[in-house]
Amino acid sequence: MKHLTDIKDLSAHDIEQLFEQANVFKTAHTNSTKQLHAGRSAMALFFENSTRTLTSFQLACQRLGIDMVALNIAHSSTQKGETIRDTLLTLDAMQSDLFIVRHQQNHIQQDMINWLNNTTSIINAGDGTNQHPTQGLLDLYTIYQHKKDFKQLKVAIIGDIKHSRVANSLVDGLNIMGAGEVNLFAPDFLIPDNKQQLKASCMKNCLQDADVVVMLRIQKERFTDKDQVSFEDWHQHYGLNEERLAIAKKDA
Repeated sequence: MKHLTDIKDLSAHDIEQLFEQANVFKTAHTNSTKQLHAGRSAMALFFENSTRTLTSFQLACQRLGIDMVALNIAHSSTQKGETIRDTLLTLDAMQSDLFIVRHQQNHIQQDMINWLNNTTSIINAGDGTNQHPTQGLLDLYTIYQHKKDFKQLKVAIIGDIKHSRVANSLVDGLNIMGAGEVNLFAPDFLIPDNKQQLKASCMKNCLQDADVVVMLRIQKERFTDKDQVSFEDWHQHYGLNEERLAIAKKDA
């Protein structure tokens, strides 16, 4: 596939192939992988701050032989009034093979695909509250390493689901892989309408016999004025402790 903007672009077979390739890269010597994409180039356009995601892409490109340039968007022409489209087309004229894009606007990567010629690929490194497919794949791969068979899994996801693009990608990915059961738990206003059917009635029911427990942080930077939550109350009702973790399976 040419682009990766949404984990739903992938089939279960696609994801399984990525797992197999990841297994190879985990054990391969760096020198043996540097020739795989030698001569190719990538540009990272991160309109949102990032440490882990940007560093992960930098290391991945380095180990695959891809020359990567990470643009300092805070000092780019977009700060002088240039549109994202103009910036992208200017950079595209430099003939990079890949753009890795992180942006606060939902679905912006799809707009970028429409603006570009057909020679440049785009990977979504996070768009607003919509998707973070590479993080979703990493979470799925971590689960796969420990559990192998998705079809028998019960997964509990607790926290700020509404604002979590990671949760969206993970839930979608678990559905693709045929996970047995996915339960969510959070206040109603932090679970989007299209996922309310997955909400557990209480914390105990969400965690009961769970094989995997995913805890999400509160993304207060994405809250509106009407979205208010006390950290003390949150920890009391939605935090994970030893007593609550004991409700899940012992090998969770």
